Amino acid sequence: MTKKIDNNKPAFAGVDVGSLTAKSVIVLNGTIAGYSLIPTSLNSEQSGLTALQKALEVAKLTRDDVKYIVATGYGRISAPYANKTVTEITCHGRGAHYLHPNTRTIIDMGGQDCKAIRLDKDGNVTDFAMNDKCAAGTGRFLEVMANVFKVKLDDLGPLALKAKEIVPMSSTCTVFAESETVSLLARGEKPENIIKGIHHAIAHRVSGMFSRVGIESDVFFSGGVAKNVGMKAALEEVLKAKIVAPEYDPQLVGALGAAVLAKNYGSKV
Repeated sequence: MTKKIDNNKPAFAGVDVGSLTAKSVIVLNGTIAGYSLIPTSLNSEQSGLTALQKALEVAKLTRDDVKYIVATGYGRISAPYANKTVTEITCHGRGAHYLHPNTRTIIDMGGQDCKAIRLDKDGNVTDFAMNDKCAAGTGRFLEVMANVFKVKLDDLGPLALKAKEIVPMSSTCTVFAESETVSLLARGEKPENIIKGIHHAIAHRVSGMFSRVGIESDVFFSGGVAKNVGMKAALEEVLKAKIVAPEYDPQLVGALGAAVLAKNYGSKV
């Protein structure tokens, strides 16, 4: 049976349509009531609607229960169902602050881009740098590397942690890194050592982004790549900072931030 709620306690929704996945989070009475994560189809508007509907089903709510919707991600340009659209950088800031209020710096690694974000004590963005012109430092880059090693993407991180040494990777261009990896394997380098070198090459690229915006504790890791334990370890080694990886699914941080903003905006109307 569909749950109906008191009109004095409406729900608020965030929808994050990314390049690879569409996510939605429902906030009710100040807590997370439901969420969803699905592959993004060619129709970004439909992807957002489907993610929203699935999150509502988890929360046992209907669209009539939702007072305000905020859409974010690249697909926010095709979200007529939303009351407002907000950049993913702002939403990641709010989502990270909600989960870990002491967050001052965010590393967000998604499927197609990587962001370095600085926050104030209230979760407002004060500065950011973004790598969206190259696949290096993204989920797509790691996906290509996993294919080279003929392993699952989820296995890359654990393999990196097994490395006894780091085989330096001179290129972070996806095409050249793929060719370089094949050459390193051909000369007999151990796969786990190469994989650790790949993670460190990405971490050094991220470090370059932080040289522009600065880094301050606590450092929060969001996006799908935050599930990669090897990437987290490499970032901590290179940045020399302790990194918080949320127990809550890091891919949902943007959608959560959008839901938090929806509550803020919706409470005023």
